[in-house]
Amino acid sequence: MQKIPLSDYVLANGQSKTAAELGMYQSAISKAIKQGRKVNVLIHEDGEIEAEEIRPFPSSSKRSDTKKDTDVSQQR
Repeated sequence: MQKIPLSDYVLANGQSKTAAELGMYQSAISKAIKQGRKVNVLIHEDGEIEAEEIRPFPSSSKRSDTKKDTDVSQQR
């Protein structure tokens, strides 16, 4: 199996082809790249491709939402 960053895979294959291979819209590929999301394209030995996103666990956005809820409840 080969692992390639999404931006590198798109440079070699284009956004439209990448989107078609992954079963998604081209606009989703464009948005992921613009937002700097950490996505890898996995190329399996049989030629099948899939993508995986690398994210922190737990997600930082969840922690900040929880903190906001706590801050609001402490103000009351």
